[in-house]
Amino acid sequence: MIGTDSHTVNAGGLGMVAIGVGGADAMDVMAGMAWELKFPKLIGIKLTGKLNGWASAKDVILKVAGILTVKGGTGCIVEYFGEGAESLSCTGKGTICNMGAEIGATTSTFGYDDSMERYLRSTGRDEVADLANNIRQHLTGDADVYANPEKYFDQVIEINLTELEPHLNGPFTPDLATPVSKMKEEAAKNNWPTKVEVGLIGSCTNSSYEDIARSASLASQAISKGLKPKADFSITPGSELVRYTIERDGFIDTFNKLGATVYANACGPCIGMWARTGAEKKEKNTIVHSFNRNFQSRNDGNPNTLAFVASPELTTALAIAGDLTFNPLTDTLVNEKGEHVKLDPPSGDELPSRGFDVKDAGYQAPAADGSSVQVNVANDSERLQLLAPFGDWDGNNITNARVLIKAKGKCTTDHISMAGPWLRYRGHLDNIANNTLIGATNFFNGEQNKVKNQITGEYDEVPKVQRAYKAAGVPTIVVGDQNYGEGSSREQTAM
Repeated sequence: MIGTDSHTVNAGGLGMVAIGVGGADAMDVMAGMAWELKFPKLIGIKLTGKLNGWASAKDVILKVAGILTVKGGTGCIVEYFGEGAESLSCTGKGTICNMGAEIGATTSTFGYDDSMERYLRSTGRDEVADLANNIRQHLTGDADVYANPEKYFDQVIEINLTELEPHLNGPFTPDLATPVSKMKEEAAKNNWPTKVEVGLIGSCTNSSYEDIARSASLASQAISKGLKPKADFSITPGSELVRYTIERDGFIDTFNKLGATVYANACGPCIGMWARTGAEKKEKNTIVHSFNRNFQSRNDGNPNTLAFVASPELTTALAIAGDLTFNPLTDTLVNEKGEHVKLDPPSGDELPSRGFDVKDAGYQAPAADGSSVQVNVANDSERLQLLAPFGDWDGNNITNARVLIKAKGKCTTDHISMAGPWLRYRGHLDNIANNTLIGATNFFNGEQNKVKNQITGEYDEVPKVQRAYKAAGVPTIVVGDQNYGEGSSREQTAM
């Protein structure tokens, strides 16, 4: 499957080879053309044992990110296999594949197994499950591949799920992996603030029924043991199907009793779309979330917010404790009565026992025949703007161009075109241009959004300098540094 978002790879949890591409590539595919890529290398990740206690599927990919780094999967397809892989839930597999983009992988995938059949039937797709079962032997690797992986994969990594420890990855990069037992010494060594200000769970990455159920079990424990969260705590359901079902099954009520906030079904805080009080003060602080990415400024626009990625369960525990160094496997908390209490490991059903339910999934089908549909956009709209064609190329090479900015260090898509309040302009090319590269660090002065206008010799904001060059007919170039364009929406940022 070809999709136009980096989270397309989530579908690897259902045994697909699903790859996120730019819109132009997708249009080629829709027009029936072949989609091409350099033949990928294969990374095999053998999972043995079975998850237990506080460990979750999220910890598998956090561990893998620590091993491979944000570049280790570049040009590779990652395949997970083994008894441990089969023991994971289908949505757990989806979480692992979803975050495969953070190791640079082309995509990640699992072979078809019983957990996928259970998920398909639970979500009303019996026909698909029946078809898959009929060709089951072709939807997974041959026995010899898994018995002798070194013969078939370019690289093999083995992880024992029974011994896997919960991890916290970050700050500022999703591959700086720290086991929860080592966080106290790492935080002291790096001078990370240990007070957790906010815990955030959900989004497309970790809002499955299982994720929410396990987090709700901890919330229920906290209530019964007299604990209140020391940090702000919020939940962002990934779909109306999940939100409606978890409300029906009482989980939202449990979160509300704990004092948590349930946000709308959306990306939300993952891309900075929330009211983060005090972020404008730019104070150094720590937050923990279960999302994919934790790049500088991504979650709240504050370059001094240290964001750590963890499982929903560990995020919930750290929000209750309010302490980055809290290890729920060994540590106790003091409740409102002054008693020392310990959180039991989380628990929760893989799929809802009563099935999923929803009143309005929010999907509106397109017109069967769209040939007569008119797209009308108000001339004074700030949010939408019809694209005008670019002028024809004059046939000449670009000459006498000026460097608009040379980026210093990691320059992700969030540095190039940050989200947050800017997202409302995403359908308006001229307005969204006002945030382009304002988060990138200028190599020449080490500052953000301050570049030299080589016509006037004065320093100004990146978009203003670019507009001055454009008005003067001066062509410009941007020089990137390492991993330029890492992250989502690469084509959007290129435009």
